[in-house]
Formats: sequence, C-alpha cells, structure tokens
Amino acid sequence: MHSDTQTPTWMTEEHQLYAESVRRFLASEYIPHVTRWNDQGYVDPEFWHHAGEAGILGAAIPEEYGGAGAGITFDVVTTYEQALAGDFSWGFVIHTIVVQYVLAYGTTEQKHRWLPQLVSGERISALAMTEPGQGSDLQSVETHAVLEDGVFRVNGSKTFITNGQTANLICLVVKTQRDAGARGVSLLMVETDQVDGFRRGQNLEKIGLKGQDTSELFFDDMLVPEENILGLEPGQGFYQLMNQLPWERLAIGIGALGHMDFALAQTLEYVKERKAFGKTIFEFQNTRFKLAEQKTKLEVTRAFIHHCIELQRDGVLDATTASMAKWWSSQMQCEVIDECLQLFGGYGYMLEYPIARAYADARVQKIYGGTNEIMKELIARSL
Repeated sequence: MHSDTQTPTWMTEEHQLYAESVRRFLASEYIPHVTRWNDQGYVDPEFWHHAGEAGILGAAIPEEYGGAGAGITFDVVTTYEQALAGDFSWGFVIHTIVVQYVLAYGTTEQKHRWLPQLVSGERISALAMTEPGQGSDLQSVETHAVLEDGVFRVNGSKTFITNGQTANLICLVVKTQRDAGARGVSLLMVETDQVDGFRRGQNLEKIGLKGQDTSELFFDDMLVPEENILGLEPGQGFYQLMNQLPWERLAIGIGALGHMDFALAQTLEYVKERKAFGKTIFEFQNTRFKLAEQKTKLEVTRAFIHHCIELQRDGVLDATTASMAKWWSSQMQCEVIDECLQLFGGYGYMLEYPIARAYADARVQKIYGGTNEIMKELIARSL
C-alpha cells in the first residue's frame, strides 16, 4: 500500500489501479478544500456527490444496487488513502460502516431503497450510538422507540455523532424494549428529510478533526415508519452491532496506518532539509535513532493490520483480534506522530504545519470505536 513496503498479498493489480485513482481524486477534489472545511466545520455535501461520481462510495456495494461489487477491500484502500493524504475531515469510514449494516441485515427492499443513494452520494450516512450518559455500554442506551399503529415514536438524544450536521440517513441505536437489556436493542434507519421530531444540536468544537462535523442529535416524539427497522425484526440490534464492530475497529486501524505513513513522510522531508549547527537534523544520531524506532513501530503495525484485512476479507475477523488491531494501531499512531512532531521543534506546534494537525487529529482514535481501555477488557476476556 505504501511505496517503500512490500505489496500485501490481498492487494491485486486492480486494487493498485484503484488506489492510484483514489489518490488522484483526493489530490484534486479533496485536499484543496481542507482548510476551508476546517474553518466551516464540515465537508460540503456536494463533495459526496463528486465521490459518488468517481465511483468511490459504491466500491463494496453489489452491482444490483448500483455499486461496483468489488468487495470491502476496496473500501480498505480508500480508508488508507484518505489517511495517507493527511486529513480525516471526510466521514468516509462511517459511510462504509453503515453500508455494511445495510448489506448484512437489510431486507431486499431496504437495500434497493438505500444503497443506490449511498452509492451516488445523495445519502450521507451516520451511525448514532453514543449518548450523553453512555459511551461504550450499548446495552444501556436510553433512546427508545415505541411502536404505535405501524409507526415508531422515538425519544432521546445522541452525541459525538460523525456527519451529524450533514447526514440524511442515520442508523440509530434505540431500545424497542426498555427493560430487556441487549435483547431490547434495535437499529432504526432514520431518513431525516422525511420525519418530524428530529433536531440537530450544535456542531461540537473539538481538539482536532476540525473539518468533520460532530454533533448532538435530539429526538422529540420523532415518528419513523415501522418498515425502517433494519431487517424488519426488532430486538436484533445488539447482535447486529457486535457482528459489525470488528470492521469499524479495523477501519480505525487502517486509518492509523495511513496517518503514520503520512506523518513519517512529512518528518523525513523536514529533517533532511532543516539545518542546525551546520548540518541537517537528519544527520544527528538522535534523529536517525528516533526515526528508526518509529519506522519499526509502523512496520510491525502494518504487518498485523494486513493480516486483519485478510481475515475481514474472508469473513473471519473476530472481535478479540479486531480489538487488538484497534488499540495497538491507535496507540502506535499517537506515539509515532508525537515523536515526529518533536523533530520539528517549535514548528511542530504550529498549525500551519500538517504534523501539528495530525497530532491533534490522532488523539481521538484511542477513544472512539470503543476506548482502548474497553479494547483491553475485551481482549482479556479471551485469555
């Protein structure tokens, strides 16, 4: 995936050609707008249409639903290439997650209804799990939906929702049986343009990810048709979530890998040009040793992530291994980028330098998708 490393076994010539196409698209249609998106706090909805026209949004979606039918490894390529470009403003990973939910659990009618619009960029998706009083404990969600004459009446709120300001198709985690624990959890697809009682809160101010809209969502007697419950069967949500979380956590790892490659490339370029005491920063032994350490961390991570990609491709990535991938890669991402920033000296603290933005953007990777502390707990349960 990166020019100075061996091509992974799962990556075919078709993947490589696709990666080049995505790289060109991001360079021309994405990166030139990042500063403006950071200032306004969200990616222009029109960009999603451009991505759809470029064939990026539907790579993993079967042809019968308007996609390319190429498989999830092509979404792997896009996820990596976005991170390699050095910015996480675009909520593409959430798109891939929602797509996998619909593909895995949607009825044929639901797939025909939503997937073509996700391919084209007409639909921008979000996954609404987290609540103000609940983080990783999905069994304890308070947002609830009561069925009345073929319509769910939904009340509650969510927070920290990626694409929260722009999404018009939200996969919402609700309780359809409030006292049934995991058995009472369901996934309700909310088409925001067609419901009453839906309200967006403020676009939250964050340390990093400035161009990615992250919002509160409120549901006040929101009415959603019964046929919008994913798979049409209530009470399946917790099972659906647990089976799809490995892909979400692997996607975080893939992003971490690309981001480390970006940071190391930026740092090598800087230290080979910047001079101090009559020689380049790179000529100092400390610099070379530090970069050797970061390169080793990166390559160890790369080997494990590629192994996990193969497991995901084959449909056998388990929750424990995905948890390992998530905590390890995000931990290494933060360590590597921190060490890279140090080699920039004072300039590393200036936001005009991409390494500073990378440092701020990386920190949340250890939090969302399940905190790294939760990941370790899940791993420990398997011992």
